[in-house]
Amino acid sequence: MGTLSKIYKTPMSLLTDLYQLTMAYGYWKTGKSDTTAVFNLFFRHNPYKGGFTLACGLEYILEFLSNFRFTSDDATYLSTLKDTKGQPLFEDAFLDYLLSMEFNCDVDAIPEGTVVFPHEPLIRVSGPVIQAQLIETPLLNMVNFQTLIATKAARIRQACGNAPVMEFGLRRAQGIDGALAASRAAYIGGCDTTSNVEAGKLFGIPLSGTHAHSWVMTFEDEQKAFDAYADAMPGNCVLLVDTFNVEKGIERAIATGKRLQAVGQKLLAIRIDSGDLAYLSRKARQMLDDAGLTDTKIVASNDLDEYIVKSLQEQESSIDMWGIGTKLITAYDQPALGGVYKLAALKDASGTWRPKIKLSEQSLKINIPGRLQVRRFFQSDELRADMIFDESKSPCSECYIIDPMDPTRRKKIFAKDYETTDLLIPVIKKGRQVYTSPDLTEIRKAAMQNVHQLHKSIRRFINPHQYVVGLEYDLYRTRENLILKLREESQ
Repeated sequence: MGTLSKIYKTPMSLLTDLYQLTMAYGYWKTGKSDTTAVFNLFFRHNPYKGGFTLACGLEYILEFLSNFRFTSDDATYLSTLKDTKGQPLFEDAFLDYLLSMEFNCDVDAIPEGTVVFPHEPLIRVSGPVIQAQLIETPLLNMVNFQTLIATKAARIRQACGNAPVMEFGLRRAQGIDGALAASRAAYIGGCDTTSNVEAGKLFGIPLSGTHAHSWVMTFEDEQKAFDAYADAMPGNCVLLVDTFNVEKGIERAIATGKRLQAVGQKLLAIRIDSGDLAYLSRKARQMLDDAGLTDTKIVASNDLDEYIVKSLQEQESSIDMWGIGTKLITAYDQPALGGVYKLAALKDASGTWRPKIKLSEQSLKINIPGRLQVRRFFQSDELRADMIFDESKSPCSECYIIDPMDPTRRKKIFAKDYETTDLLIPVIKKGRQVYTSPDLTEIRKAAMQNVHQLHKSIRRFINPHQYVVGLEYDLYRTRENLILKLREESQ
């Protein structure tokens, strides 16, 4: 049983926007339900003003689509909806159609833990337009949020280097669903553990945690609180030392650490959650070392993110482990990824694919038409460039790839000079899952390897270099001609 089934016990086909259902009704009413369509899911900007994004959320999507069906309870609810004249919004015959509908789309996706970039299709859905339309909202919901959190975690992982990163965000997360999905995504992005016990149970993520200030405050004094905690948790003792005075707290933690040593245990770590973390961590390290507790680690928390971590490192702090909460779990500095899902092609009566494009006054919002695929070029294990092309045509082995937002930015690609891989792989065929997600630990490992395949200039936090992504030349020309044709027709 998958995660969503464990939590919700029922398909969630109504996890959608009303306009998806009204469009579906329109397709059914006009006889277009079985028209074969292609939709591409993509985003337009890397989050956090960064140089890359880390794909996440596919496992949720696979489970959702594998169980996609409308129940009698769904139909009963939809039958209660009325239009402005008080008439049923949907005919009973349409609701019967939904009840009998079997999902039979093809879905291709970029695996979780892959670095991706603007305009690249993360997911491509092919099949009856009514079905492809109905799944737009839940796909975006699952990809947008988890991708956002995984990317933030990957940035924090970079900042922390090899030091352990503990995700402490449950209490500040955006609800129960947000907390669970975010803990999963944060682990994929590079966090080592989570404080979220339910996420540990559901996903197998290692757990970590200390105690709160309230523990100390329930005792007559701090020393008794520390000693009592050590007695209760002799093999997992981490003490929070900033309830009253940090330096006094460290002294008392040292005393508790010596008590543990006397019985063959040890003080694993102390945690500092406030104040000047650089100064206090250095002071703590000196005090711990002088007392012979050289193995006791120092944990820092307190609204940390990648920028604060880097600053503390530059200040030569003595922090060994990082507890990251609010600014990770809520994607504090960017609340949404902004992914979109756009119709890109329709199959006509003769079986020919016809590319489709949406115009806009903003060039950024003009989509890329076609049954898109992404080919990645790399050398010596370093990622060099990505080419977006239409699978209906074989891409040339020597051609320009052209930035869709700036045609003056182009790169000549000689395929023979690179190793290549196509990123979108089949995950669902005719509605049946054909791809099994790797173990979460394997996804996490692949994600960190993938990030490190990027040049360090692309990984930096401030003004990162732009990774080369472009349209294959024929696709660029097709898009340009469609834009010109539609603009002429609309005048």
